[in-house]
Amino acid sequence: MLSLSPSLPLRRPLFLLCAAFLTACQAPAVNHDFDAGRDFAAYRSWAWKTPALRYQPDDPHLQSDLTEQRLREAVDEQLDQRGLRIAKADTTPGLDVQGFLIIDNRQQQVTTNYGGPFGPVWGRPWGGGGMIETRNLDYQVTTLQIDLYDHKDGKLVWRGSAEQPTQGDSATPEQRATAIRSTVAKILSQYPPH
Repeated sequence: MLSLSPSLPLRRPLFLLCAAFLTACQAPAVNHDFDAGRDFAAYRSWAWKTPALRYQPDDPHLQSDLTEQRLREAVDEQLDQRGLRIAKADTTPGLDVQGFLIIDNRQQQVTTNYGGPFGPVWGRPWGGGGMIETRNLDYQVTTLQIDLYDHKDGKLVWRGSAEQPTQGDSATPEQRATAIRSTVAKILSQYPPH
């Protein structure tokens, strides 16, 4: 008879698998969409759309000039690396850029089984009773979205976004700047579309 009693060799791979899964869950989920009929090579310059950064919900607690400044610097750096220059005051840009910082409330149901039938797998010939508990977990997700519009017709030509569960607000200014730069780099990694 096969015995699956917990042992150290079995626990270690299980622990490593769980740790790898939890680490992967922390990376932001990045999405891209674009108008396949556009010639992205024709776009050479860009400018910020007014307002440059919109907040959803429109809550004064979320709005921050510091966050907007960090986002502007990160987008400027990434678009410059992709050959797009910020339009001078007396020229017409090819693209208008706008960012969105979106906070969504979400809920997830988690079911936990306590106990249950053990059976012969654990070396016992009998089963045992169990209890199932289902809980609702409320959490917030932060999404950073960057939209690029054709300046001539005002239509959306490219959109990129990254979302992840909202972290605590104990980050230093340097950590916030690094997080925004990293997220913007991931979002704009697929611009121009191939």
